[in-house]
Amino acid sequence: MNELEINNKTFEDIKHMDEYGNEYWYARELSKILEYTDWRNFKKIIDKAIISANNSVSNNEDWVVEVNKPIKTGKGKEEIIKDYKLSRYICYLIVQNSDPRKEVVALGQTYFAIQTRRQELSEKDYNLLTEDEKRFYNRNLTRKGNHALNQTAKKAGVKNFDKFHNAGYKGLYGGETADDIAKRKGLRYREDILDNMGSEELADNLFRTVQTDSKLKKDNIKGENNANKTHFEVGSKIRNTIKELGGTMPEDLPKPEKSLKELERELKNKLVKKDEIY
Repeated sequence: MNELEINNKTFEDIKHMDEYGNEYWYARELSKILEYTDWRNFKKIIDKAIISANNSVSNNEDWVVEVNKPIKTGKGKEEIIKDYKLSRYICYLIVQNSDPRKEVVALGQTYFAIQTRRQELSEKDYNLLTEDEKRFYNRNLTRKGNHALNQTAKKAGVKNFDKFHNAGYKGLYGGETADDIAKRKGLRYREDILDNMGSEELADNLFRTVQTDSKLKKDNIKGENNANKTHFEVGSKIRNTIKELGGTMPEDLPKPEKSLKELERELKNKLVKKDEIY
């Protein structure tokens, strides 16, 4: 593992996920990774990032959420300190405003630059994206959707998640399991099928995921078999809707030339080369 991979892993290691599948980072944890010893100096960087965000996009209070955290002092007493939950976009702006002489800051810029294209977009913005950008966007939403669905399915009593997800795939893909889809696409062992879908196919799966999550909650589905049956039925109904609208069945949609993992690696290499030039 090279230095870039080590530091990227470090940024991933301090990433947290809320109950809705939204990613966030704690400011104090990020400050340590970025080698800031003085919290007041790092707080100034956060303030600059917020100003940059407000000037470039619009006000969004979810970018930074203030929290109070209990810590143990050197004398064993408990003390409450202020911290912040930071969105990926704000983290990106923080590293952009941090000391560029620090090597870890340059690595952080590379890491967060790769990820910020996954920020939520308006419908107008979405239509302006390239196909690959739409794929990244939909893949991110699908990842969040699957995380939320897993939490809901677990509460419903699901233990065998492979079987549960295959029930949804079978409904949407006319009987195909995840392994069947992977084989049809010619993927390697354990290669992610979602990373090898176009934006339309990802959108079909996102709709399946969101609707299944909603139905499990709304109908208060209990029991693993009932949850699997629900997932299959939702997938089947979406398939029938696509057919009624004259759309393309998901298994007939073309496989992209490059997986999202390949595109991500290419972008990383470009960003690294750019950093080397400057």
